[in-house]
Amino acid sequence: MDKRGTTPRDVAHRLREGMARGVLSFPLTSMGSDGALDAEAYRAYLTAQLATEPGAVFPACGTGEFFSLDEEEYRTVIRVTVEVADSRLPVVAGTGYGWAQALRFARIAEEEGADALLVMPHYLVEASQDGLVEQLRRISAGTGLPLVAYQRGQVTFSADALRRIADIPTVIGLKDGHSDLDRLQRLTLAAPDDFLFFNGAATAEVQARAYTTVGVPAYSSAVHAFAPEIADAFFSALREQDDAAVDRLLREFYVPLVELRDRAPGYAVSLVKAAARLRGLPVGPVRAPLTDPGPADIADLEKVLNAGLDLVSAARRGA
Repeated sequence: MDKRGTTPRDVAHRLREGMARGVLSFPLTSMGSDGALDAEAYRAYLTAQLATEPGAVFPACGTGEFFSLDEEEYRTVIRVTVEVADSRLPVVAGTGYGWAQALRFARIAEEEGADALLVMPHYLVEASQDGLVEQLRRISAGTGLPLVAYQRGQVTFSADALRRIADIPTVIGLKDGHSDLDRLQRLTLAAPDDFLFFNGAATAEVQARAYTTVGVPAYSSAVHAFAPEIADAFFSALREQDDAAVDRLLREFYVPLVELRDRAPGYAVSLVKAAARLRGLPVGPVRAPLTDPGPADIADLEKVLNAGLDLVSAARRGA
């Protein structure tokens, strides 16, 4: 039980309810033109994001450029998020690197009132299954916050390791970024019934239907960071099994967006920020080592974005 008297089971229950209600929001972190964190711009941006009622909010994660934030900047981002969320939905803060550094961020998140942590892949080295489990044990031992593990990059859990991390009292779920549905099915079957899973692919909507076939209907949405109306339209169509609407959104918006995203390394974040700027959202540029898209890619991005917005507008007029 944490300092506010909330158990990991309570947090997992809130997250499960949120995951059934809407997409999971991974907000961008606002930077000024000089690259400095702009806390007030972030507050304004996040207020608009949360007004669309996502299922939960995950600040300072991959989309939020966790990897480029120092500890004081991280503290500010988590504090503002908790204030704006105002207990309306769970706040799951990112943490990562080796377990010792991950705990420094974890303790900041705990001090600022976050509800849980998303443990992102450790830095640089490959690790054994025993090492991956021990990493989570060490983080769990140093913070009262519940943990969601994230398998992506060099982190991949076996079914046996999944059982072992699920036995850690504060580990409540797994975000999957590999999209290996064979392995993921084995993990879902190995996990306890109350263990949370969600789709964390780079543009999760493209694979959302496939994930539901292995019992993982919940997903994070980078599109929500710049076009929540498109993200919500897709979520509703998927939930209502409106295959025609899902196909239209995939064909005319999501697949072209993915093809554009794949043009350059880092576009999974920098293209999202560019789309947010196209919509007038106060997010600013990305930080190095990421780079902002050039004029040609921005022009193509604007066409894709307008196509998605037009689809949603047409659907609303026809409703």
